This record gives sequence, C-alpha cells and structure tokens, in this order.
Amino acid sequence: MALNGIIFDIKKFAIHDGPGIRTTVFLKGCPLDCWWCHNPESRLSEIETINITRNSNNGAKKKKETVGKVVTSDFVMEQLEKDRIFYDKSGGGVTFSGGEPMHQVDFLLELLSKSKQNGFHTAVDTSGHAPWDDFCKIVPFTDLFLYDLKLMNDDEHIKYTGVSNQTINSNLKKLIENNSKVIVRIPMIPDITDTEVNLNETADFIDEHKEIIAVCLLPYNKFGEDKMNRFDFPTRLKNMNIHNKIEIEEKASIFINRGFEVLIGG
Repeated sequence: MALNGIIFDIKKFAIHDGPGIRTTVFLKGCPLDCWWCHNPESRLSEIETINITRNSNNGAKKKKETVGKVVTSDFVMEQLEKDRIFYDKSGGGVTFSGGEPMHQVDFLLELLSKSKQNGFHTAVDTSGHAPWDDFCKIVPFTDLFLYDLKLMNDDEHIKYTGVSNQTINSNLKKLIENNSKVIVRIPMIPDITDTEVNLNETADFIDEHKEIIAVCLLPYNKFGEDKMNRFDFPTRLKNMNIHNKIEIEEKASIFINRGFEVLIGG
C-alpha cells in the first residue's frame, strides 16, 4: 500500500536542482527558520490556510489559500512518469526538496525507492538537519545530495536559522565518508553568509573532503522577501543588496583556490 505524504508543490522543467531537466517535488515541513527562506509556506508540517496577496487587473487583493495537500507516493510517480522523456534526453531526474524532505523521511524513502525502481536519477536537497539514522535509510536510493551549508559560527547559525549547525556538519562528513555524491550549496546572503570570514571558514571545513563534487554559490535574490510580504509573514531581511558578477567571482575564488569546482546559481 502506497504511503501518504504532504507536499506543497511539484515544479516541472527545473534546471537548477541537479543535473539535466528535472522535476522537483517540494515536501512540507522544516525544522529550520531561516531569515531568508524562499519557501516560508513550507515550514509547518501540516496543511495550512494563509493570506496571500495576488495581483490582478483590478489591483492587489488578499485571499485565503490552502497550502499543502496529501498525496500518495503513487500519485507522485505518475507525475514523474509524464516527464520521463525529458530526463532521458537531458540526463535529468527527480529532486526532492522542501521545506526539508528529511522531515517526512518514511514518505521520502518510499519516493526514492520507487524512483530508482523506475530508473530515475534521484537527488535530495537538504539542510542536513536530521538524525543520521534517517540519512542511512535513504543513502542507498539517493544518487546526489544537494547539501546546504550556511554558517560555520554556531551562534550565528542559531540566530539566523533557529538551530545549531553541529548535526548538519556531522552528517555532511558521514555522507562523504560513506561515498555519497555531494554538491555543497551556500546561500549568499549579504553580510550574513557571504562574508569573507564565513566563506573561508566553510572552505576550511570542507577542505579535507575533496570528494565533494562541487561548491554551488546561490546568489541572493529578493524572491524570499517578496513571498514574505505577499504571505503576510514577518520580514526580517529588507532591501538587501544584490551581488554583481565580479563580487560573486571574487567569493568563488576562495573555493577555486582550494581546488573545488564552483557553480554559480544552481
């Protein structure tokens, strides 16, 4: 019998969530509370009703909308099967994101297992904040981990995400030791995660793990701010500067000089 889980979106033709053309399945629920969250509607585990501002020809109007729906793993597989030709042509597949997909680990495990049975390349986009025993369940069915590293200073990590980075850092090391394929992704939040101190400390932390496929720098954009405003959520970051190409290249050099391949934006 297929398991049920709660998702809040399925994005087709995704090109920034792993190799090739992919379908990204967004699972609801996240233990982090990042100030810059791009999917604030994903934080609560349960289905919720929120006020959303929608623009129309008659101006902006607020309306209540339900976020999240219960689906079976079979339903998700049906959606993935529709795009098989795009995966086959591009070397793509399916990415499970969130929220934090590890928050629904049993549902995630079934989705990954069925994806592998169907011949799909699988990726898990994770904050790393989950019990190691849960990672052990999904490792055999995960071709690639897109693994977020935000802040090396634990006090700052707690301030800006609501949780310690100790479990996150430990799990990354264990994944690499278990020969999992990992791309480290760093959100470049101005004056928070993108500082020279934090990036150098991050480079120091991963330097002993040259098995990491690449370091991906994710330039800040205002999508999260806009969502917070439209959803009537508290906005803790306002009027942040956008990185230009030269600034990003300078920050990328910190990792390139250590011998890592660096990707920009996905």
